[in-house]
Amino acid sequence: MFDYNPPQDLLKDKVIMITGASDGIGKACASSFADHGATVICLGRSQEKLEALYDEIEVRHAGKVIIHPLDFATAQPEDYKLLANSLNEQFPALDGLLHNAALLGARSPIEFYPEGEWETLMKVNVNSAFMLTRALLPALQNATSGRIVFTSSSVGRQGRAYWGAYAVSKFAVEGLMQTLADELATTSNIRVNSLNPGGTRTAMRQAAYPAEKPDSQPTAESLMPVYLYLFGPDGDTLHGKALDARNFDGN
Repeated sequence: MFDYNPPQDLLKDKVIMITGASDGIGKACASSFADHGATVICLGRSQEKLEALYDEIEVRHAGKVIIHPLDFATAQPEDYKLLANSLNEQFPALDGLLHNAALLGARSPIEFYPEGEWETLMKVNVNSAFMLTRALLPALQNATSGRIVFTSSSVGRQGRAYWGAYAVSKFAVEGLMQTLADELATTSNIRVNSLNPGGTRTAMRQAAYPAEKPDSQPTAESLMPVYLYLFGPDGDTLHGKALDARNFDGN
């Protein structure tokens, strides 16, 4: 695993938004980023889980966490505009955006994939990333060195049978990352990358591999050095990269 010992104030005065923050990797990132000085804006569909996360962070870092319940499966364009307007009223800039929310969906051949489930999964895994990024780009442009990290997957870089809409959605996320990175390469200080966290001890992993022993995979917390590196000043040189947490070396 990547060996990185960042200073405690690595993300001091940074404002970072995290989707899918109520569980798994998103939750670990919210906690870790706040521990390193950031104000975190946590999005998720479960208000109950977000409130528990709020209490957990607030007791350690008062005033450093904001929660915003939002279900990407039902969100409308107006919801993204309202979120962007609310952020602009509270902060002069957005320093980071972590796209972590995703649905796993059915594991079945394309021939038999449920149409409704396909559409919902694309809305959550792909469309929301586009809508949220578009709405927040002005705020990210206001940052000295903005960051956008899209969560990828190995099945979004090499197709694999029966991974259906999830795999296709992750290919789309890679395309969104590459297109946006190319557009911003010479016109912005925003750094855009994708990160495949690899197998991680999360509820989604357990759903995908129900026979697998959970403790055979690393914890979400063990991945935090990679995420901190990407969102901190050391990540300034990385742009347009399809990264893998398991073999990440800072390049």
